[in-house]
Amino acid sequence: MLDNLKLYKIKLASNSPRRKELLAGLDVDFEIQVIPGLEEFYPETLPVSDVALYLAKQKADAYRNTITADTLLITADTVVCTEGRLLGKPSTQEEAKEMLRSLSGKEHEVITGVCILTSTKECAFDVSTHVTFATLDEAEIAYYVSKYQPLDKAGSYGIQEWIGYIGITQITGSYFNVMGLPVQRLYQELKQL
Repeated sequence: MLDNLKLYKIKLASNSPRRKELLAGLDVDFEIQVIPGLEEFYPETLPVSDVALYLAKQKADAYRNTITADTLLITADTVVCTEGRLLGKPSTQEEAKEMLRSLSGKEHEVITGVCILTSTKECAFDVSTHVTFATLDEAEIAYYVSKYQPLDKAGSYGIQEWIGYIGITQITGSYFNVMGLPVQRLYQELKQL
């Protein structure tokens, strides 16, 4: 399929095992290229709905001087928004539990920003998915946090894990977006490149 990409060495700027798995699912050859210690920050005045795209572009900018004529770079960032608040990755198990309590019994929005960068083009977009959780009890939250270690996941959960099986009652939009990479939209954008 994506024959137009044969001119490029595709690089995914992410250590996320989920993003690696999802991009591999598109049957494209790629390698991982990560700048260690890359800091993420955004203006406090930025609307929460714009943060994921802002961070994806910021990551792409950090790699800009490594882009050669045959490089195609993909960066991404995923955030969870609930009640006007942004939930990133928790730093402790207690923070993970608190995040899950705040999502319990409610709908939230998962937004992934993606940036595709070559030496001559830049394409940036974001995809939003609405997810509804059943009410989770304390034992379910504690079990998930202790067994699945969600400290590397925005909003403290992985939809593809146990908590997704027992807790998610509804999803409107891309399931894969909630995993961390909206591959259907990415595929469409890569086809047009």
